Amino acid sequence: MQKAVHRANLFDRSSRSESPSVGIVGATGLVGETLLTILDQRQFPARALRLFASSRSVGRVVTWRGSLLPVEDAACADYSGLDLVFFSAGAAISSELAPKVAASGAIVIDNSSAWRRDPSVPLVVAEVNPHNLATMPRGIVANPNCTTMVAMPALAPLHRAAQLTRLIASTYQAASGAGLAGARELEDQLRAAGSRSAGLMTDGSAVALPAPGKWAVPLAFNVVPLNYQVVEDGYTEEEIKLRDETRKILEAPGLPVSGTCVRVPVYTGHSVAVHAEFARALSPGQALELLAKAPGVELSDVPNPLEATGRDPVYVGRVRRDPSVASGLSFFVTGDNLRKGAALNAIQIAELLLARAT
Repeated sequence: MQKAVHRANLFDRSSRSESPSVGIVGATGLVGETLLTILDQRQFPARALRLFASSRSVGRVVTWRGSLLPVEDAACADYSGLDLVFFSAGAAISSELAPKVAASGAIVIDNSSAWRRDPSVPLVVAEVNPHNLATMPRGIVANPNCTTMVAMPALAPLHRAAQLTRLIASTYQAASGAGLAGARELEDQLRAAGSRSAGLMTDGSAVALPAPGKWAVPLAFNVVPLNYQVVEDGYTEEEIKLRDETRKILEAPGLPVSGTCVRVPVYTGHSVAVHAEFARALSPGQALELLAKAPGVELSDVPNPLEATGRDPVYVGRVRRDPSVASGLSFFVTGDNLRKGAALNAIQIAELLLARAT
């Protein structure tokens, strides 16, 4: 483990002009493809790039910056020589491979849930808590869940100003948050319904849809309020992630949080209806002033997934007083779950690590 601790200070090396050699594990998935796009868009200074995925993808070739890059088998690859590796291949793979990759000398930026609750692994939103990158004893840094990520750039400045004391959140999560399989399931269900524009026939009977695979009931023409397994006191794993990750990122370990995570028939863009209670009074006007200056946040009269898709900020609107509590606000926030919710934040973390060396 000593090697990983040393390499966590990778970008403090004396050769400032040397760009990092980069890898992506899960390169053929939705987030992996988005990572490739954003690395190019932001002109990330990768000296070299290697792509890894499951054995099913071995043999594929991906074009990036005019070069043809072969996809390697993540399970048996040699990761030595890499400085920075993005993981977006699920918690099981990250749990197994990330420590090995970090021990080989790379910093790992992980998009799965594998390391978020580990107290020795920083959980970072680039605009909110970059100071936590100062200590990475395992050589691993975690990205939050894409739903938590959408809310944090908006909640953090309000929390700093008035101290958040309770959070109630209801989410509206896109199918692509469940990866290619989720997006394809929605597409298959919509295709099965043909040209019908509603979920009911004229006689009131339901449209015949394929049996659901990712969720308990069909997603097309529907909403699914049971988002994955119930794991604790009636709450699903998505809802527990929202609670635990919010506490860790905002450095508020005892914060009461109650979430209801819902899938909606949208391809891209997670949204959150937020009801926040504070220790000190914060008017809607004051909140809007703070949000207008917050990095990574854009104000919108009607924030919605179509507005956010393919764009970097999270969009916030419907800011109003919550009359059910003494010092509360309600608002709606939405962001691209593949972009800011995963790939973009991972790359912003890498950029922050590079900047620490300058």
